Amino acid sequence: PQIDCDVKAGKIINPEFIAKCPPGCQDVKYRVYGTDIYASFSSVCNAAIHSGIIDNTGGKILVQKVAGHSGYRGSFSNGVRSLSLPRWRESFLVSEGKPRKGVTYPSTLEYSSSKSTAVKSGNGTVNVPTGDAVRKEHQTTPVPTPATQMTTTTPTPTTTTTDPSTTVLQPTTTPAVTRTTAAAAKTRPGLHRVRDMAFRGTSTSASNRNILRHNTGVQHQESVATFQRAAGSPAHLAMETDSWKPGLSLFDTGFSSKEELNPKPLEPISQGNQNCKVDLSFLMDGSWSIGKRRFQLQKRFLGSVAQALGIGRAGPLMGIVQYGDEPSTEFNLKTYANSKDLRNAIEKIQQKGGLSNVGKALSFVNKNFFLDANGNRGGAPNVVVVMVDGWPTDRVEEASRLARESGINIFFVTVEAAAQSEKQNVIEPNFVDKAVCRTSGFYSINVPSWFSLHKVVQPLVKRVCDTDQLACSKTCLNSADIGFVIDGSSSVGTGNFRTLLQFVANISKEFEISDTDTRIGAVQYTYEQRLEFSFDKHSTKQDVLNAIKRISYWSGGTSTGAAISYASEQLFSKSKPNKRKIMILITDGRSYDDVSVPAMAAHQNGVIAYSIGVAWAAPDELEAIASDPAKEHSFFVDEFDNLYRYVNQLIQNICTEFNSQPRN
Repeated sequence: PQIDCDVKAGKIINPEFIAKCPPGCQDVKYRVYGTDIYASFSSVCNAAIHSGIIDNTGGKILVQKVAGHSGYRGSFSNGVRSLSLPRWRESFLVSEGKPRKGVTYPSTLEYSSSKSTAVKSGNGTVNVPTGDAVRKEHQTTPVPTPATQMTTTTPTPTTTTTDPSTTVLQPTTTPAVTRTTAAAAKTRPGLHRVRDMAFRGTSTSASNRNILRHNTGVQHQESVATFQRAAGSPAHLAMETDSWKPGLSLFDTGFSSKEELNPKPLEPISQGNQNCKVDLSFLMDGSWSIGKRRFQLQKRFLGSVAQALGIGRAGPLMGIVQYGDEPSTEFNLKTYANSKDLRNAIEKIQQKGGLSNVGKALSFVNKNFFLDANGNRGGAPNVVVVMVDGWPTDRVEEASRLARESGINIFFVTVEAAAQSEKQNVIEPNFVDKAVCRTSGFYSINVPSWFSLHKVVQPLVKRVCDTDQLACSKTCLNSADIGFVIDGSSSVGTGNFRTLLQFVANISKEFEISDTDTRIGAVQYTYEQRLEFSFDKHSTKQDVLNAIKRISYWSGGTSTGAAISYASEQLFSKSKPNKRKIMILITDGRSYDDVSVPAMAAHQNGVIAYSIGVAWAAPDELEAIASDPAKEHSFFVDEFDNLYRYVNQLIQNICTEFNSQPRN
């Protein structure tokens, strides 16, 4: 369904929907409040432009409603100035207009009524929604799911005309959800004493550590009923942030024109250390083997790391997952936006107990932690720091590999490694080297004693913030400079040339495109060559796709060898050192010049070449152009209309080759 530029998210009842924005929404009259997370009082389409999902030409967007926030930060982005806002009852997120798997989206949108009641305030008149308008607009509706939908209703707010100059309304907030942990620790007091005695005095004995690692007769359980919620679903976010309730200040139920122009000042929000923009998850060891005292030292260490990092919206964000028998999230990336609040929250964490199932915890983080709904920012590297007392009680190699291939950087901090007499009990010897992507020592720190853990705070922070060395955050979709070399000769023809460009666009849109991720460039050739756009010309996916559409058909001869040399000089010589250089050449005929020498020179300079031949293309030339093995780097189709069949195969081959590269 199409929506107008002035439509605000709060006017649409649907909790999650895909809509099409028209051209021309980039205008100051369509106001936007917030950054990344927007108040529902904002124009949906202009918020999408601000976030970079679309530009002023319009396009499809996915909108997800989430809970209200106590503060929205304004910023200037993509030509749109968003405003700050102290609080609002409902928020929304905007992302690319692709449906999420298993979610059914409405073909028409349901709008709330536009009735309103005028309420006088000291600054003017405030239009407050009433009756059905209020009930519809603020009803809590779950995200659509493939099976059933559950509806939760809230009482209808009542609107009064009390003069605010004589009545002071106190804002209320929803109490935070607290985790209650059973006092299962009391069932094993001896275990804590064994480890604590060893900690205070002599070294830990092998027999005591083995008892702690392998005695599974007592299992820790939560004392409260657990509940399930869909990963990535915005519906549960209301439990993590302040909820709007009837009876809040008049500011929470409407705006006058004066209030819009002069929003109340925000509480200070930490911007953080902007030289260390990473999304960070600590896997905290909550197993029984660590003991109570060491668990407190671990919390103190994490608090010191949080302070040293400089947590903030424009810098590092940090969440914590505690693991034992099972992992669970203590808080995610967007729960705390400054170091002080984060440290206070760390102090309140209670030990879970259980075994040291690190592999299971890494799988949990890979699937559940770095989601947009949990505050993952996309442009920041994903980093996991695993704290381990002794050694894991499950295997970590496979879980680590899958996490790395998802773009997660894994660091290990191991404390009190296994003594010689204990090594026969370690399930996976050299587990750290098998888990990290480089065995140089950069991704692992071993600390001989919990007493000396404080000494590694600064070294760890320095490594985590060294984004140039976070090579593990690179995947096959975000780590390349891809140069398309496009045949524009007379034999192609105007209609086929547009089909060829669509093929180029279909490949490009599968990659994560930005200044720091994959970059796209293009060269068109006949007898001559033309640089259509370089790697540094366009930094968003939409800009790249628009640039591809604008390429005009040239027409002429076919000098493929010269085009390869030109692309090497004009595109790949300017590629970034940490990028994989990929050339994708499409041609429909035999070249008038030699292709083997220019192709060999490109290969020697580190260019991975894929060749796609159409109709009269020469198979021997396609193989000469392609990197080894040629059968995985060259393709042939009988006509341009069949190019689309090789989009997925080409992407798959690029990713297979990337994942097969040695990591150490």
